[in-house]
Amino acid sequence: MTTPAARTPITGVVITLNEAANIEACLASLGRVCDELIVVDSGSVDDTCALARALGARVIEQPYLGDGPQKNVGPKAATHRWVLSLDADERLTDQAVAALQALSLSTTTHDAFALRRRNFIGSRWVKRCGWYPDYCLRLFDRDRTAFSDSRQHASVQATSPCELDADLEHYSFANLAELFTKAGGRFSTRAAKIMYLKGKKVNACSPFIHGANAFMRKYLFQRGCLAGLDGLSVSLSAGVNAYLKYAKLLEFQRDPQVREREDFNRVW
Repeated sequence: MTTPAARTPITGVVITLNEAANIEACLASLGRVCDELIVVDSGSVDDTCALARALGARVIEQPYLGDGPQKNVGPKAATHRWVLSLDADERLTDQAVAALQALSLSTTTHDAFALRRRNFIGSRWVKRCGWYPDYCLRLFDRDRTAFSDSRQHASVQATSPCELDADLEHYSFANLAELFTKAGGRFSTRAAKIMYLKGKKVNACSPFIHGANAFMRKYLFQRGCLAGLDGLSVSLSAGVNAYLKYAKLLEFQRDPQVREREDFNRVW
């Protein structure tokens, strides 16, 4: 990691939990543009932390606080003002590296920069279903902005962002099985718990209505129908996730035995 004299230094930050399979490639990607690497780990039991340290990253051990609060830990500890935040399964493309290196961060009026995200299933880039262009704010000035305090799906709260003409890659799911397993498992359960804790009420029609709407939005309005099997699969998984999210919430409302067996302190 070298620092050209004319370039503003950047700190790269990643939050992790058991990301041994991803962390080396992610940090190598960040190292192409960053002068400092920070990994905020929430209790990995694999080799994530050892691998990160071997690549020169500073590891901060922090029990998981939820998405936004966790992603704000690294920037607060950063040496540099500008922070590039990636998820462990994200990688910078050559195009993104060039675009980031060309920025004049010392004089810019923007407080954050967004990259288009290419979302993958396995090695297949899904360009429909609202998965592309999926602009995400990844580089930001920590003195002027930060991630929201939202504990789910947090984003950088920039007031004057700029969209770069460059992509990063997001290896979202290893295969179709994982796409459906995550949708039907922890994703929907976590969302149902959050809604229950917020006091949201639903009825017997809610799972079907929300599931059908999610499928139609992905498959028709976001043109998943033009993306073959992957487009259909993404649309179906979105429908399954929405259906189960509301079905599980309804179950929490109606069944005290199920509710008593669920640990609502372990949402995150």
